[in-house]
Amino acid sequence: MLEVGQKAPDFTLSDQNGNPVRLSDFLGKKVVLYFYPRDNTPGCTRQACAFAAAYDQFRSRNVQVIGVSKDSVASHLKFAQKHQLPFVLLSDPELQAIQAYDVWKEKKLYGKVSMGVVRSTYLIDEAGIIQRAMPKVKPDTNAGEILAALDQ
Repeated sequence: MLEVGQKAPDFTLSDQNGNPVRLSDFLGKKVVLYFYPRDNTPGCTRQACAFAAAYDQFRSRNVQVIGVSKDSVASHLKFAQKHQLPFVLLSDPELQAIQAYDVWKEKKLYGKVSMGVVRSTYLIDEAGIIQRAMPKVKPDTNAGEILAALDQ
């Protein structure tokens, strides 16, 4: 996990519509950058829907929400349409941002060891500095925790 106070690594990835998006495009706004394992899985769907439900609260605070996984642009588009997600989903099949943000880790499931994205969230300030780094977040409470942090 990257540390609070570090400059957030910049990257350029394609969004769910195939458009290139750079993190530095959002300088001047706070950014919630959340990394999740996979589209259309139960936990990832709950997390995305929680961010969608709270989206107006993020917008009223001038905060951009961005979700990142290694799923394809096409997968992200279907996921966003199916669940009416109003925020940006970025496709990172080459693990560019996923590795830069140190969320590609060894995971164990039923005794099997594999590499994968550990559900993690970063809150980045208007100058591109990490304000909060949250490893192993829970899908159901992540959006609320970020809103609470923004109000501190």
